[in-house]
Amino acid sequence: MDDADSRTQHDRRLLQDARAKGTLAKFGAYTRLSGPGWLQSAITLGGGSLANGLYLGIFAGVGLMWVQPLAMALGVVMLAAIAYVTTTTGERPFRAINQHVNPVLGWSWLLASQAANMVWCLPQYSLATGVLQQNLLPDVVGPESTLGDTGGKLVIVLSVLVLTTIVTWAYNSGARGVKVYETLLKTVVAMIVLCFFGVVFALRQELPWGKIAAGFIPDVSRLFRPSDGFAPLLAAVPDAYRAFWNSAIVREQQQVLIGATATAVGINMTFLFPYSLLAKKWGKEFRGLVIFDLATGMLIPFVLVTSCVVIAAANQFHPKPGEDNGSAELSLSAEGAAEWVDRRAAYRAEQTGGAVGREPLTDAERDLAAHLVRRDAFELARSLAPFTGKRIANFVFGIGVLGMTLSTITILMLISGFCVCEMLDLPARGWPFRLGCLAAATGMLGPFVWADQARFWLAVPTSVFGMMLLPIAYWSFLLLMNQRSLLRDELPRGTRRLVWNGLMIVAAGAATYLCLHAIMISPLGPDGPYPVGLPIFGGLIVLAVIVHFARGARSGANSSHR
Repeated sequence: MDDADSRTQHDRRLLQDARAKGTLAKFGAYTRLSGPGWLQSAITLGGGSLANGLYLGIFAGVGLMWVQPLAMALGVVMLAAIAYVTTTTGERPFRAINQHVNPVLGWSWLLASQAANMVWCLPQYSLATGVLQQNLLPDVVGPESTLGDTGGKLVIVLSVLVLTTIVTWAYNSGARGVKVYETLLKTVVAMIVLCFFGVVFALRQELPWGKIAAGFIPDVSRLFRPSDGFAPLLAAVPDAYRAFWNSAIVREQQQVLIGATATAVGINMTFLFPYSLLAKKWGKEFRGLVIFDLATGMLIPFVLVTSCVVIAAANQFHPKPGEDNGSAELSLSAEGAAEWVDRRAAYRAEQTGGAVGREPLTDAERDLAAHLVRRDAFELARSLAPFTGKRIANFVFGIGVLGMTLSTITILMLISGFCVCEMLDLPARGWPFRLGCLAAATGMLGPFVWADQARFWLAVPTSVFGMMLLPIAYWSFLLLMNQRSLLRDELPRGTRRLVWNGLMIVAAGAATYLCLHAIMISPLGPDGPYPVGLPIFGGLIVLAVIVHFARGARSGANSSHR
């Protein structure tokens, strides 16, 4: 019996003894054995969730507090479903989907997860570059340093790649140093998490708790109208341009809403979770522990942290009705604000057309445009200022973001190794795994292909891309959960099956709706320069249907020959 089998037997006995002693003992055992849920939490509480939470507070205030908790709750439902299948059968999900559902969905899930790893690494490198050049080491690797902007970026991305590669490869080999590294990262991330809690505590007397509570009530209409905080700014805009600015605000809100939803549970997270359960060799007797693990290790920490991030950002940056919302109060870099306003003026002229559209922006429009500036890491650090002061906030924010990005890159590389090995049907170890991890090195391109002023913003459109892929996983899990050929006697029946399917249909339906909406507002949508998003989505469905009937016909032919 190897170490993994021995550990699993020990955990199984611990659970059995705890169940015999009662609820309190079982709770203690669950707390002690929790693991995969906390790993998922470490992924989701990364730079993507932080950036989307900050921008959610900036553009929508506290009106969309419900978005991230609801997205995470629906994600937990789907993760619980794939965990049910995995712990029941012990089969690798990719192989199970291919055999019992549809190989088009199985391969789409795997390839989409790998694509998400490669794309989601872009903002991680970009965020790391941003905080090092702006917050932590501007004199060493910043644009004004002796290395210059390009040289500084090159040093940063190569250093990050080497460090994360060493850690990921060591993780696979079980090196002792990995524990030290993980403990360090958890401490760093905990620092920024505690700071956001501290901001909310420090501002507790002046925060609009009634509005914050109301913000947790789902309101889909907020997808299509500007936040109330922009009302006085919009009212001051000339009538001829109000529709343009209304649309511009709504588009920004939609991007961060979809991005925040996608980073709650990304498609690559759905790939890692069942394989982490298989690695621990958890069987069906661990189902209750899995649900507990997802709730306490993933759902609750995520909701608490992201809520505090949104509140802090909304208090610091979102315009407040009845107060002076002039752009002079924003403390933006003059160069960055001017460049942004000029781009908005050019875009307004393009959209409205005619001689009227080419008129200069009015003062009211310039104020509104300044509130829509996509702030960089230095500006976003101000969200911690009420708790730490400006100087310390800049340092703590930079260290926290850097820790989040390094941990996320490491885990994205880890998932890439699993994906590549699964593609090749090889064990997740040795050189195939190590080289597979390097597929996520595409993130090095992030700082070089994205505008400097918007590096932190890169996490938002990247997350929107991730939203386009998520329904593949959700519908695959829903169909897998209903396969009698796979689950046999463990297939849920009666009320349990109705509840499972009801929750999964809601989750998959919501993901599909947001996926289609993400396509519509992206460059791949019908209004973008490359209108291929919907044809690709439709082509995938058609291919899956063709393969389904082809497999059915082949199965029928084989049966008739017997």
